Amino acid sequence: MQRIPLFSYNVNNVIQDETINGVPVTEAQITEWATEAESGFDVEVLKKRSRGRPGRGAEPSQVIALRLTAEEIRSIDARAEREGKSRSEVIREALVSD
Repeated sequence: MQRIPLFSYNVNNVIQDETINGVPVTEAQITEWATEAESGFDVEVLKKRSRGRPGRGAEPSQVIALRLTAEEIRSIDARAEREGKSRSEVIREALVSD
């Protein structure tokens, strides 16, 4: 995967029309970020940040492969649509129901 830099600088180290998620970056923001970085970060707060989907419980979830027929998938999707749920939610509920 090719990394794209957030900022590009000209020879005078002046930012030219740079954005993050479409929002222009100002010199004031860069100064604030630099001040924050120089004062140090709370490592415990940074460790709590996570990427990806949120967990479903105290323990990590596992992804499993499941083979279904086209008819079974249509049935699951119809139920999910009817109940306003995801395909995964419908399957999980079916697994734990009596």
